Amino acid sequence: MKLEEIKSKLKPIVAKCVLHGDFTLASGKKSDLYFDGRLVTLSAEGLSLLSQAVLEMIAGKDISAVGGMAVGADPITGGVVATAGARGAKLSGFIVRKEAKAHGTGKQVEGPKPPAGAKVVLLEDVVTTGGSSLKALEAVKRELDVKVIAVIALLDRLEGGAEALKAAGVELWPVFTRKDFEK
Repeated sequence: MKLEEIKSKLKPIVAKCVLHGDFTLASGKKSDLYFDGRLVTLSAEGLSLLSQAVLEMIAGKDISAVGGMAVGADPITGGVVATAGARGAKLSGFIVRKEAKAHGTGKQVEGPKPPAGAKVVLLEDVVTTGGSSLKALEAVKRELDVKVIAVIALLDRLEGGAEALKAAGVELWPVFTRKDFEK
């Protein structure tokens, strides 16, 4: 299935998770739009379609691994890696903890270590200011010898995230933006 066909099937599922009103976000910032991404990423159909979309978006780009900040990226990472494996593709995943473990190996980035110089993509359910993605980017750069080429987000709220990521040298590739769901 091509990306546009996948997106056309995914869009009505995502639309049910976009609420309009007066909301306070985790950052404390006020917004007229709220997106509950876990309603998509923790449903079989939503995760399957999103995983297919991500694989289409990275096709031909020689990506070795995908991953992102726990908890939002965890189901997406698992879905993308499992879907790739079912297709016979080699792709590994990683999870970025909010902070390094205080015990054991003390790592912040968990999962199979990609080869030195490998290209990786960070995953997000939603990007607002890019803060979570930037924290994940810092941890990945600190612990892995890889090149982060992009952040793929299910939804870009268009509130400065793309610009913040661009300033850090990483592109944002959203599946959807808030404009796709405006009334």
